[in-house]
Amino acid sequence: MGARRKARECALQMLFAADVSEMSRATLTQDFWKELSDYDADESTRDFANNLAMGTLRRVKEIDKTIKTRAEHWRIERMAIVDRNILRLAVNEFLFEETPHTVIINEALEIARRFSTFEATQFINGILDAIKKDLKGDKSGDDDVVKESGSEEEKKTNTGEKSRAGSP
Repeated sequence: MGARRKARECALQMLFAADVSEMSRATLTQDFWKELSDYDADESTRDFANNLAMGTLRRVKEIDKTIKTRAEHWRIERMAIVDRNILRLAVNEFLFEETPHTVIINEALEIARRFSTFEATQFINGILDAIKKDLKGDKSGDDDVVKESGSEEEKKTNTGEKSRAGSP
């Protein structure tokens, strides 16, 4: 597993902890790495995870508003905690990071496969794909074509160069 995927998983775990506990946002990242994480991450992985988690928490109202536009008949608070935080994390990256949207979706789906259910993966894919289409004019990475073969995914860029979707 790539360092960036692991960072996203750690960010998801931080968001989950913030959602289910009274953890202070001010100490969330420190508490996570000290007490909750069993992953020994290097500094760049920790920084990426911390930035994703804290950025998502800072902008949660805007992110939830974006999710609500495409989560038809679903209230955010009624979604499974893991699923809503996977969506929040991905939408945060859509809106505030430079990562191509297809890569963000694939990372979210791989994380959902690991931490949630098959049905949730389909649900998350549908919502993120609709949001991606809404944001199409903004850094969508639509030149990327993503192929799935089993659970392994490859990203093929318009230059013909191939790389793993989760690679740093």
